[in-house]
Amino acid sequence: MSTEGGTKAVIAAMLANLGIAITKFIAFLLTGFSSMLAESIHSVADTSNQVLLLVGGKRAKREATPEHPFGYGRERYVYSFIVAIILFSLGGLFALYEAWHKYEESHGETGYDPFESRWWWVPLVVLTIGIALEGWSFRTAVLESNKVRGRRSWLRFVRSSKSPELPVILLEDFGALIGLVLALFGVGLTLLTSNPVFDALGTAAIGVLLVVIAIFLAVEMKSLLLGESAMPRHRKAILEALESPETIDRVIHVRTQHLGPEEVLVAAKVAVGAPDRAVEVARAIDEAERAARAAVPDLDLVMYIEPDIDRVESYEAVRSRGEGTLAGTAGEGTSSEHSGGG
Repeated sequence: MSTEGGTKAVIAAMLANLGIAITKFIAFLLTGFSSMLAESIHSVADTSNQVLLLVGGKRAKREATPEHPFGYGRERYVYSFIVAIILFSLGGLFALYEAWHKYEESHGETGYDPFESRWWWVPLVVLTIGIALEGWSFRTAVLESNKVRGRRSWLRFVRSSKSPELPVILLEDFGALIGLVLALFGVGLTLLTSNPVFDALGTAAIGVLLVVIAIFLAVEMKSLLLGESAMPRHRKAILEALESPETIDRVIHVRTQHLGPEEVLVAAKVAVGAPDRAVEVARAIDEAERAARAAVPDLDLVMYIEPDIDRVESYEAVRSRGEGTLAGTAGEGTSSEHSGGG
C-alpha cells in the first residue's frame, strides 16, 4: 500500500513540476527576474528527482541474485539519497549563486524600472498558478501519507518512515510551496519599490530553504542506507510471536534490520529446554516463524532463528541439588546470553 501511494504521489509531483518548470523559465526569459530563474531550476531539479524515485522503485523490485542474496530493496534509499544531493547542488547552491549574481548587478543601480517590460505581470501570474499546482501535488502527497501515517506527527512520520518516496515528496512539495511564496514576495516587492535587491533576497531565501531541506533528507536517507531496525510496534509483535510456541522458553535476543522499505531481516536466539528433542525444537522454530509473519503481515520477513539451551534454573532446582544460591546460578544463566553459537 505504501509503495502504490508513494508512486501516485511521485507521478503527481512530476507532472506538476514539469509544467511549472516550463512556465517559470518562459517567465524568466520575458522579464529577467532572478527569482523566476531560481524557481525554474528548482522545478527542473524536482522533476528529475521524481524520475529518479520512479527508477529507484522499479530497480528495487529485481529478484535476488547470488551476488545480492537479500535483493535490491535498499536501491530505493540509494536513489533517494541522490535526490537529496541534486536538491542541494542543482537547487539550493544554484539559487544562492544566482542571488549573489543578481545582488552584484543591482548593487548601487539607480533608475531601475521593473515596468519597463510589458511582461512585468507574467511572473505574478506564473507564480500564482504554480502555487495552485504545487498545492494540488502537496495535497496528493498528504492524502497518500495519511493512509500509512497513523497517529504519528508529521515530523515523526518523515523521520521514522522506512518508505522514502512519501517523505521525500512531502518535503519537496512543502519546500516548493514555500519557495513559490518567497519568489512571489521578492518579485512583488521589486515591482512595488523598483528595487531589484528584493528579487535577489527572494532568490537567496529560496536557496537557503532548499539547502536545509536537502541536508535533512540526506541525513535521513543515510540512516536508512546504514540499516535501521524495524519500527517499535513491529519489533514488539515479532518478539511476542517468537515467544508463543510452548517449546521456546524465552527469546535470548533478537535483531531486526530493514533490507528495504517492506523487507526486514530478523535474527534471533531462542532458549529451549535441555530435554527437548531436535524435532520438537525444529517444529517450535517453524511455528515461531509462522507466528511472526502473521503478526506483521505488511512486512516481508527474512528470518534466521538459532536455538540455545536455557541455562537459567529455578530456585527450587538449585536448592534441591545444593549447588549454591540463586544469585550465583542466575549470574551463570545470564552469561549464557553472550555465549553459544554466533
